[in-house]
Amino acid sequence: MRGDPFDALGDPNRRAIVELLGKGDRSVREIADTLPISRPAVSRHLRLLKTAGLVVEEPVGTRRIYRLHDEGVDAVRRYLEQVWRQAAARFTLVAENTRRKR
Repeated sequence: MRGDPFDALGDPNRRAIVELLGKGDRSVREIADTLPISRPAVSRHLRLLKTAGLVVEEPVGTRRIYRLHDEGVDAVRRYLEQVWRQAAARFTLVAENTRRKR
């Protein structure tokens, strides 16, 4: 089952985790040391982000290292760019029609 990345990004702690991972790969402990939440809470947030396709994990010894999942992040970016292009096109159309009426 694949989660919705926008639902996953609706939580400020998960957005903070995504921002941290945007700066580089990190373990649960490294993330928890940066945020005002516990390691178990970080693990739960990471599971949701992983289900949403935004992060991947890699076992390294006894730790799991998390990083952003390029495909998931690119899918969100493409969606937002599409929505923005459509909104900009509608705005341009309205602006041109308003200008002509004056």
